[in-house]
Amino acid sequence: MRYVIMANGKGTRWNNYDGIPKHLINIGGETLLQRTTRLVHAFDPQAEVVITSHNPDCVAQGARRYEPLRSEREIDRFCVELVQDGVCFLYGDAFYSTDTIRQVVEASVEDMLFFGNPATIVAVKVAQGECMLEHLRDIDRLIEQGAIADAKGWQLYHHLMGMPLDGKDIAGKFVVLEDRTTDFNRPEDYEQFVGALENERAQQ
Repeated sequence: MRYVIMANGKGTRWNNYDGIPKHLINIGGETLLQRTTRLVHAFDPQAEVVITSHNPDCVAQGARRYEPLRSEREIDRFCVELVQDGVCFLYGDAFYSTDTIRQVVEASVEDMLFFGNPATIVAVKVAQGECMLEHLRDIDRLIEQGAIADAKGWQLYHHLMGMPLDGKDIAGKFVVLEDRTTDFNRPEDYEQFVGALENERAQQ
């Protein structure tokens, strides 16, 4: 199984907070990229882990860095050249719980399966690479035609499900996570997360 950790986003809302890209946030003594790579290998020792980034600092032991051929659009984070049968896209700016990575690794998939909550998508697992490529090509055509400005994980999910592309509605082929797994888009997201962790430790 190939796991692609997407760390090539623009990070405009993060705005280089604390002088680092959000993918290199350090929590518990390891970066987000290191944590995700470690957890993937814990549940899938034979995993091929690829970090997609043009930043040479976005590395982790047990993963190789790959520079995407395209990175102009948000949807380009799903590198078409890395899509294959048996691939899983993970978000480089996400803190994954151990249980979430276990669920992702162990989940059986017919074509595509999404993981997240009503606010965010954090993983896309693909059994049939051509299925994903077909939807990415259709979305690309919509962008070229000016029908939509760009697309992210939610638009990919809605296109798969035949739903309107706007909003964050959830239907099938979506595993709703109910733990602390979350992504960091803004500095406030990170500060709230770290604050909650510190409160938990103080109460123990």
